[in-house]
Amino acid sequence: MFHTCGPNEAMVVSGFGRSPPLIIAGGRVFVLPFVQRVQKITLNTLTLNVKSDHVYTRHGVPISVTGIAQVKIQGQNKDMLAAACQMFMGKSELEISTIALETLEGHQRAIIAHLTVEEIYKDRMKFSEQVFKVASSDLVNMGIGVVSYTLKDVHDDHGYLLALGKARTAQVQRDARIGEALCRRDAAIREANAMQEKVSAQYKNEIDMAKAQRDMELKKAGYDIEVNTKKAESEMAFQLQVAKTKQRIEEERMEVAVVERSQQIVLQDQEVARRERELEAKVKKPADAERYRLEKLAEAQRMQLIMQAQAEAESIRMRGEAEAFAVEAKGRADAAQMAKKAEAFKQYQEAAMVHMLLEKLPLIAEAISRPLCNAQKITMVSSGGSEVGASKLAGEVLNIMTRLPAVVEQLTGVSISQGAAGSGKSRFPAPSPR
Repeated sequence: MFHTCGPNEAMVVSGFGRSPPLIIAGGRVFVLPFVQRVQKITLNTLTLNVKSDHVYTRHGVPISVTGIAQVKIQGQNKDMLAAACQMFMGKSELEISTIALETLEGHQRAIIAHLTVEEIYKDRMKFSEQVFKVASSDLVNMGIGVVSYTLKDVHDDHGYLLALGKARTAQVQRDARIGEALCRRDAAIREANAMQEKVSAQYKNEIDMAKAQRDMELKKAGYDIEVNTKKAESEMAFQLQVAKTKQRIEEERMEVAVVERSQQIVLQDQEVARRERELEAKVKKPADAERYRLEKLAEAQRMQLIMQAQAEAESIRMRGEAEAFAVEAKGRADAAQMAKKAEAFKQYQEAAMVHMLLEKLPLIAEAISRPLCNAQKITMVSSGGSEVGASKLAGEVLNIMTRLPAVVEQLTGVSISQGAAGSGKSRFPAPSPR
């Protein structure tokens, strides 16, 4: 069957097959019933109040000393655990505490006997270290380790410590009065020195402040000069830039005026040319057409008279043959006259159409510019090299007018530019005499 123990316990298994016995600290083990035995030993920390009453010191002064010790069986060390099992197996914690307490008390008495009261009272740490060192060497052999030892109290019943305290108190009070007097003297000396240093520091500080004030005023004056200089330079630069900007604006204004004047001159030249073409179309071409018509009518009347005379002559000489010849001649004359009339009508129709279109051009220009006249506001954008102002608007209208002859030629087949160019000469051939 299995047996277990906690971390504050140790088990010893002995019996069949366990020679030497098996020691386990905090764990489990399988035990054969009836042939093997399991025993447990505590590993708890034990607190011991080590008290030694009326122990005589090295000078024969009896005192009582009380110390506090913490001990326990060391389960981590197998040798110490084995020694503890041999010493305390089957004993309770109280019995183990009693054995450890008696051992510590004996060592504590032995150490007190070798020291004086002053050594124990003044240097408690040294006393505690000696007890801890001496007691640990014996308890280790039992498997017990001393965790800590502290001297708790030292007293006597005969007033030795009280008298020792009074002497020490008187000495301390004497030293305190001497020290107080020395401190007052040193304080007065230091106060005088401090006052002197204070006055010197104050004078030095005032001198430094005066120097700093002087340096500040000098630097401020220099900064003011520099700032005023920069301000003056900035104002002069600003005025110069304003003058340059005004000059550049004036130059651009003059350039705009020159461009507008040039555009006005070009517009006037175009207007003069337009009026000349209009005069040529309205006066010269109708006059040429009327003259040609009158010439044709006169020629026709002359030919008619010639034919009548010939017909009368032939009628006298030969009535029958004359009549046939007259009829034939009349037919040929009528045919030729009809051909001439067709050609004249064709040419006259083209001239009349050109004349009519030229008369309508001003109306077309008026219709194109009428929306511009009705507009309340016109915004024109120039790219820098184009026209501006009124000349720009007039140029746009003229640009539209220059496209009209091409449109008219595509719609009617009549070229206005050729008709205008040929207005100075007759477009009809002169009649040839028969």
